[in-house]
Amino acid sequence: MRPAGDGPGPVIRLAVVDDQALVRMGVRMLVEDEPDIDLVAEAADGAAAVAAVRRWRPDVVLMDIRMPVLDGIEALRRIVAEAPTTRVVMLTSFDLDDHVFDALRAGASGFLLKSAEPDEMLRAVRVVAEGESLLSPAVTRRVIARFAGRPGPPGEARARLSALTEREREVVGWVAAGLSNDEIALRLVVSAATVRTHVGRAMTKLGARDRAQLVVFAYQGGLPIPEG
Repeated sequence: MRPAGDGPGPVIRLAVVDDQALVRMGVRMLVEDEPDIDLVAEAADGAAAVAAVRRWRPDVVLMDIRMPVLDGIEALRRIVAEAPTTRVVMLTSFDLDDHVFDALRAGASGFLLKSAEPDEMLRAVRVVAEGESLLSPAVTRRVIARFAGRPGPPGEARARLSALTEREREVVGWVAAGLSNDEIALRLVVSAATVRTHVGRAMTKLGARDRAQLVVFAYQGGLPIPEG
């Protein structure tokens, strides 16, 4: 997030990308009275999204998965490569869109249903801007179950996971189950600060952008996912 010019605190620079004008208008109306969110760019296709991110460098992008000219997944890959500090939340009309896992693997910080309540969408923008991922326990369990049969890069994720300590692997497993740091701390009978340390070290060793990518590594590496 970047400091606000005149406001009391940091302002989240937001971009919305969707080929439906009504969706873009809805987001625009939703955030216009939010003092901590500034809608800096809109785009109607993936190619325009990449250009907008290149120009405006938003903190968060809400982007449709299915779009003309350049689909959301490819646009996401280009945004992640060009603007690594920009967080992308993929918008989908379907609870388990076939492209959801591909989006997480490409670097999305989570995904949100277009039918989400206004408060949920605002919370999503703020959570992702703080560096967290937008993956609820229910969502992560269903994503893992849906894509459990898809092969990942042969041996690559498993080799990376082998660099983790036993405790770090355990923590990553709980992250993949969708638990927060506080919830993991209760399971392991340690402090939340200790869990944050383990998560941070695991992300560094795995080269993960955020918690969402820890889920991807856990799945691809065959890490046992505990029941949340």
